[in-house]
Amino acid sequence: MDRSARTFLLSFLAGALTLSPVGYARASQDQDQQSQQNPQSQPDQQDQKSQKKSSKVKQASDNQLKKELESPYKKWLDEDVIYIISPEERHSFLHLATNEEREQFIEAFWQRRNPDPDSPENTFKEEHYRRIAYANEHYASGIPGWKTDRGKIYIMWGAPDEIDSHPTGGNWDRPADQGGGSTTTYPWETWRYRHLDGEGLGENVELEFVDPSSTGEYHITMDPSEKDALLRVPGAGLTLAESMGTADKSSRFSNTDGTNMAENQTGEGAQSGNTNEFSRLELMASIMRPPPVKFKDLEALVTSRLVRDQLKFDYRFDFLRITSDTVLVPITVQIPVRQLSFQEKDGVDSASMNVFARITTLSGRIVQTFEDTLRADYPIALLQKSLGTSRIYQKAVPLSPGLYRLDVVVKDVNSGNVGVVNTRLAVPRFQDDELSSSSLILADDIQRVSTQDIGLGQFVLGDVKVRPRLDQTFAVDDSIGIFLQVYNLKVDDKTHKADASVEYRVTKEKETVPTLKFDIPADKVPQHGEEMTIENRITLASLPPGKYQLAVAVTDNLAKQTITPTTDFTVKPAPAGAPQVTPQTAPQAPQGR
Repeated sequence: MDRSARTFLLSFLAGALTLSPVGYARASQDQDQQSQQNPQSQPDQQDQKSQKKSSKVKQASDNQLKKELESPYKKWLDEDVIYIISPEERHSFLHLATNEEREQFIEAFWQRRNPDPDSPENTFKEEHYRRIAYANEHYASGIPGWKTDRGKIYIMWGAPDEIDSHPTGGNWDRPADQGGGSTTTYPWETWRYRHLDGEGLGENVELEFVDPSSTGEYHITMDPSEKDALLRVPGAGLTLAESMGTADKSSRFSNTDGTNMAENQTGEGAQSGNTNEFSRLELMASIMRPPPVKFKDLEALVTSRLVRDQLKFDYRFDFLRITSDTVLVPITVQIPVRQLSFQEKDGVDSASMNVFARITTLSGRIVQTFEDTLRADYPIALLQKSLGTSRIYQKAVPLSPGLYRLDVVVKDVNSGNVGVVNTRLAVPRFQDDELSSSSLILADDIQRVSTQDIGLGQFVLGDVKVRPRLDQTFAVDDSIGIFLQVYNLKVDDKTHKADASVEYRVTKEKETVPTLKFDIPADKVPQHGEEMTIENRITLASLPPGKYQLAVAVTDNLAKQTITPTTDFTVKPAPAGAPQVTPQTAPQAPQGR
């Protein structure tokens, strides 16, 4: 069989068989004639056409998505991991919407294959890129080494245990199961692996590469006779049977197994052991599959990351300085009651949620893990009224400044539905000599706590309970709790006090002039040395429904520095049936401490 036929078999195994336009048109005509002769076959043929069309549409969609990827991510997909990424992973990567999601995917991709998840180093990733470098250095032949067949196998499966190399070809004595006799060969190599993990592989895997053009571009082959340089030379390179006249060399080209091998000396044909055509087909299909992921515990984690929107929930994280090297990070999760499944018992509808979160460094080292169980219990008569509410949970974690990954998983115990969030967590560094502030938090509940509860429990920041409103949407009859800490105020050497002024500005969307603008009276500005906590509440009765931005301008009058943290919020109409609030000309005066 000539080389084009062998290429056809390889393409078929790889699942990449395509019809040329002429061939496809001819096939379509044949199908039309068959359908006229056998009308009963038309529905099946229509289904096949529909499947082919659907496959083409999917392929076109994936190609379009690949074009939309920015070049670094396209290079990562089509060069860096092209041989080791699974079809499912490739499909998922192509359908990610943002660069942040792609970065998270790439990080999870390598972590999934990390032999030691707790190690700051990923030896798999390091070895993979070492293999690429080696392939480029040793297997290049007019094209980069990673694109060659030897480079591909080396990157996927590593260095073979043995290499039988014949870089100049030369005389070769055929084994008996290939007919025996001697011939001259092109350059060729045989790679032997004692063991390979993978479906269809196993022990004593042998692969052969041939360079028929003598240019250094070896290609993998299923036909051991392809290295025979005298294959098509009449009367040359004969097998034992052919040299004795008991066999005809031309019969080699009528084989049906995809090779041009001769019959062995026993007359049983070249269909035993590793030369069996089905064994060769299975080997070629298996060796071209991406290597399996060995670490199944991480595989489950990555699989969960591909689950989206089974259970929707909101989340946020804030940052408060503890020391110059430690930041308190309150992580808040809010689950809508409407998303939960309830079970009734003794007149009470109950739901249960498991919350799991993990914070890791970009190298995969686990920094913090926490988990908890939340419950939602309502009398049967009140469940419907409670569907518009949410369950909220918070955990405050101390972290060093730096870049982390935050994974949050929420599972509804009754339904089994799972919600997953994987996001970037960039913890800022608070410099010692710069005026700075914590996150600006808008809360629906802000109040002092008792002395024994300082720093304890959910939502407690120091001696204040601050429950954030995650969607930052308030009704006109609500009031907004405002929490902000300011750091590094300059202290007067004589009075040992800071001198700061605080101004609030509320600006409606698409407007430049503040709708509201007011100061905290000087006697109400808290005096706490170089650190100040602003804890206020303002009413919204004077603001019509719409979107706004709140800016809190804090000026250090001694250092002549100003910072202006901002955040957006929305004012919505009061719920139907709620008592009307008389508009005020100014919001409730904020009170600092």
